[in-house]
Parts: sequence; C-alpha cells; structure tokens
Amino acid sequence: NMSKTLAVNVSDLDAVVEAGVTRKALNDHLRDTGLFFSVDPGADYASLGGMASTRASGTTAVRYGTMRENVLSLKAVMADGAVIQTQRRARKSASGYDLPRLLVGAEGTLGIITELTVRLHGVPETILSAVCPFQSIEGATNAVIQAIQLGLGVARIELVDALQIKVCNAYSKLGLEEAPTLFLEFHGSKDGAREQVATFEEIARGEGAIRFDWADKEEDRKRLWKARHDAYWAVRAFWPGKEALATDVCVPISRLAECIAETDRDVQATGLTAPLVGHVGDGNFHLSVVLDLKNESEKVTVEAFLGRLADRALRMDGTCTGEHGVGQGKMKYLEAEHGPALAAMRAVKAALDPLDIFNPGKMLPPA
Repeated sequence: NMSKTLAVNVSDLDAVVEAGVTRKALNDHLRDTGLFFSVDPGADYASLGGMASTRASGTTAVRYGTMRENVLSLKAVMADGAVIQTQRRARKSASGYDLPRLLVGAEGTLGIITELTVRLHGVPETILSAVCPFQSIEGATNAVIQAIQLGLGVARIELVDALQIKVCNAYSKLGLEEAPTLFLEFHGSKDGAREQVATFEEIARGEGAIRFDWADKEEDRKRLWKARHDAYWAVRAFWPGKEALATDVCVPISRLAECIAETDRDVQATGLTAPLVGHVGDGNFHLSVVLDLKNESEKVTVEAFLGRLADRALRMDGTCTGEHGVGQGKMKYLEAEHGPALAAMRAVKAALDPLDIFNPGKMLPPA
C-alpha cells in the first residue's frame, strides 16, 4: 500500500516516492511535466523499492544508468527499529559513508526500504528506433562495441539471437528475419538523433548487417519494444509444459563477442535450448534455458551449464549476474568472484543485522 508519489521537484529533476510506487505509475504521474524516470527492467509493475533493493537496470541502462546511478537517497527501517534517511536531495555529497549505495543492491538483507528520492530526466525531443539483423552474432556485437567506443548516445541496444527472433515472431506476430538482430533506440534532438542513426547504420553495414530499418512513430516503436519485453513469455508459450530458467552474466564489452560465442558452443554441445537476449551496450546478456523440471538428468545438465556460464564470465573479468541478482541461486559463485571482500560483506551484515532477521539465507553464502 506504500504507493504514493510524495513530491516531484521539476527544477531539481528528482522525485520522492514511497517504496511501492511502480515505474509505470511514476511515469504516468510525470506525463505532463516533460520528465521521465529512466530505469526500465522490462516489468511495468516493478516497484521502485524492489528495483532499488535488487539494483535493477534494463534496456536503458547504457545511456541513463542503473538504479545505483538513479537513486539519490533512501529512507529505510533498520534491524534495531531505527528509521534512517541516507542522504539529502543534493546531487552530490562527500559527507559520511555512501549509505544509499550500500542499501541499493543489498537484496533486502540490511534494511527495509520505505521511501526513495530518484533522479529524473527530460523527455528527449526525438526518439528513433531501429532494427538491424546481422549475418552473425559476432558482427552484431562488434557493431555495438564500435558504437560505444565512438560515444554514440544510444539509449538502448538490445541483441536478440536467431532462435529468440523465431520465438518472438510466433508470439508477437512479427515478420523479422530469423537472424541475430539488434534493437536500438536513439534519443536526442531531431538532427542529433538522425545523425546517430546514420553513423550506426554505417558501422552496422561494415559488420555484416543484412538491412537497417528505423522508425519514429510511437506505435511502431512500442510494438517492437513490447516484443522484446515479452521475450520470456514468448519462450514459455513456444515450449508449452516446460519452464524457462532465466539467467544472466555481464562482461566487459571487449569480451562480449567471445563470451557469447563460447556460450553458444556450450549450448550446442550440451544439447540445451537457450534463446539469448542481451543489454549488450553494457556487456550484459540473458539466456532463457528451456527445461523439464520433472527430468532429473536434464536438471543436472542445466545446473552444470549454469556453473560453466558463471565461471566463463568471471574468467573474462565479468560478474556472475549483471542485474538478476544473487538471491539463493548464485550464492555459490560469490566466493570466486569476490574473494576476501566477501568477509567484509559478512561483517557489514553482522553489524547492521546481528539477529539475521532480514532475508536470512539470501545473497551471502554461509562462512
């Protein structure tokens, strides 16, 4: 029931909201202000408190950042019952510990977030969307790397592999080529956005783009992005009776093509079905591993594959999860990723929650 937008400070580009406000509700509230909240995890009804607690990001993070960059301050209830405000509304502070960053991404293990002050952005003058199928995943990822290195102001860069395109076509009634495809969105002035589109098209054609189509009509853009956001449900519908186990890793973008190619070879070798989508501008990609939960041998195969995926990301100086979080499923990878820093995390947990009442058994593996 904590669903009130408490204040919108248009001049300061921020809003104060209760933890139960959803990103969709906040943007509906902001409709007439010329501002919007940027973090889009692909779930319209995700609460901002939950998004902060899981350090959510999504399709727009390549330009606007994750929840870590878009939460200015938090109000939280701590284990001893104290209610704290982690920071004032100033855009920066050198005063005390960075408590907002400590609670953002703590997955509810250090305190209960009740209120947030979040950063807002001006609605861009022009939004252009583009769809660009490629001859290979390597070509698509290389085009992304070049765009990032050139500093193009791309707001979204999403990679969808050929199998996921086939699934999306069936679910969303599209007619896209069954090839590795980039979905892009460009924000800026009218001339600036068109210049970005032209530059990226040149890059893409040099990396084996099959074609390059763009649209500026809102209904066309929304239809394409809805298909991307519905990717998980499309997988569930395509293989009825089976589960789709969603997982993610994130690597430096210079290793992205290598990591995806090695993962694809692993999928083929193990005989799994695992459509891929990715926020590739961040080096983050997701797999929806299709499995029958009643098949014990298949579950063992999937578990071993997930372990190799995490190990591969860590070997490439990445992380076992870019945005899905740790929960219980990825606790076993934290020792390899963080080493001695894990002891520091346990010490923080013990100091702030000595009775272990906040999400016990989550995020931090037993010592």
